[in-house]
Amino acid sequence: MSERGEKRTAVVTGGGSGIGKAIGERLAADGHQVAILDLNPDGSTFFGRKADVTDPEQVGAALDAVRAELGPVTILVNAAGLDGVSRFDKLGFEAWKRVIDVNLNGVYHCIQAALPDMVAAGWGRIVNISSSSAHSGQPYMTHYVAAKSAVNGLTKALALELGPRGITVNAVPPGFVDTPMLRKAEADGLIGGTVEDHIKRTPVRRVGLPSDIAAACSFLISEDAGYITGQILGVNGGRNT
Repeated sequence: MSERGEKRTAVVTGGGSGIGKAIGERLAADGHQVAILDLNPDGSTFFGRKADVTDPEQVGAALDAVRAELGPVTILVNAAGLDGVSRFDKLGFEAWKRVIDVNLNGVYHCIQAALPDMVAAGWGRIVNISSSSAHSGQPYMTHYVAAKSAVNGLTKALALELGPRGITVNAVPPGFVDTPMLRKAEADGLIGGTVEDHIKRTPVRRVGLPSDIAAACSFLISEDAGYITGQILGVNGGRNT
């Protein structure tokens, strides 16, 4: 909610589960009107629309529905994502394109769709959820790391462009966060040990929680963060500094 007590409308992509769901819950607790875009929005208690972020027509229609129900969109959190695991020499171009399309092009489509409302309001907040793998790299996930690294670059460039219009753009790259996706990767033997093994290598000695990422987003969206833009705020327990 703004300093003047105005309710702002926030859209969270990928808000049906995991980190995106936690972000939506936190922004609602902060007093914002929350809408989610997700392939499976039915489990959410918020206003939700089914949308594939790789399809600009679906994104545009979903945001039009949000505007009609809740008003102009001045907060956007891009949390929708798709991971993938493959040796690079076995990674087909279609699999490469799909991960790039969701994690990078999806961010492009959503920002393009929401931006006119922010420009009209002279105020906006965009937070992109990237990944700590963009700092450290990650074997067998070259397409994912490439996409998330590009999101960080987009964040920095767009912050310079939109700052004069009253719009801030920041990124939050989560570290090792306890989500269903992480637990599945653990069960499939894809994380290089167990979650407990990784906790022992994390300076704060715990796994991250979706609420940790949501707290960072809450701050970056607040009026207190109005002088912060173009920043990559790592939330990783000290694993990447």
